[in-house]
Amino acid sequence: MKIGIKKFAAAILTAGAALLSACGGNNHPPLDIVSLAKSSANLSILSEAIESAGLAPVLKSGGPYTVFAPTNDAFVALLKELNVSKDALFANKELLTSVLTYHVLAGKTVSSAVPLGKPITTLQKGFFKAETSGISLQITDGRNRTSTVETANVEAENGVIHVINKVLLPADKTVVATALALSTATQPEFTLLVEAVIAAELVDTLNSNGPFTVFAPTDAAFGALLTELNVTKAALFANKTLLTKVLTYHVVPGLVLKADVPVNQAVKTVQGETLTVDGKLEVNDQRGRKAKIVATDVLASNGVIHVIDKVILPAAP
Repeated sequence: MKIGIKKFAAAILTAGAALLSACGGNNHPPLDIVSLAKSSANLSILSEAIESAGLAPVLKSGGPYTVFAPTNDAFVALLKELNVSKDALFANKELLTSVLTYHVLAGKTVSSAVPLGKPITTLQKGFFKAETSGISLQITDGRNRTSTVETANVEAENGVIHVINKVLLPADKTVVATALALSTATQPEFTLLVEAVIAAELVDTLNSNGPFTVFAPTDAAFGALLTELNVTKAALFANKTLLTKVLTYHVVPGLVLKADVPVNQAVKTVQGETLTVDGKLEVNDQRGRKAKIVATDVLASNGVIHVIDKVILPAAP
């Protein structure tokens, strides 16, 4: 069921008013971001983290900033998730600073202006994605974890705060490592893709800064390709020239999330030839074959992965 814009706006304003009231009401001038967090009992751990990381002077002045502020419960859940104590986390200033600045955007962005489905760059230099979930915003972080905005548009003197229910974490894996992490002994989703990347000696390239957009064939897709070409895996992987040509045809330079995929337009790949994506999210290759995109926007530190159910091929020699 779709939520009307007026209903969405009313819910946001009501929630924002509640937090403002808890921080001292609307009869006083707005506090800066640090003071606002400190004045809210629900954000006390965030306030302590900001002080421990030495970020208070930055977030008290200048700006404007947009802060996605995790609640105390969100921080408690993070400590359990990471199996670390609060003291240990706060003592690791480098990690703490990286995590906290990942929650901050330069400029003031109210909830209605948050770009949906697009990469949002943070002060930490990483990116995350925002989408709507019911009447709330849902954030997908660099490790493909999700957090929901519980209270949006809390005005501060030097920006705006959106309160979230889960601490966001920046990406810690490249596209290659992300593909490998998605494969398990019981569900080997991308083991053949990773093995092919290693055989073609493309690991260093795909572990570099990029960013890259990778159309990643599943193991089932590779198995079907071997049958289609009537070739063994060993033979295909031994043909480094062909393997490199095929793999780089699956890579597009730049960061292209689902919302930005140009439909029915030629998209140039790293290999040099083009592919097209139609309105059904099917990738059309140079041989007139189609691969369905079965999962989108798997985020990584140096790009994004879209999962496809068929290996796509460049033009025949």
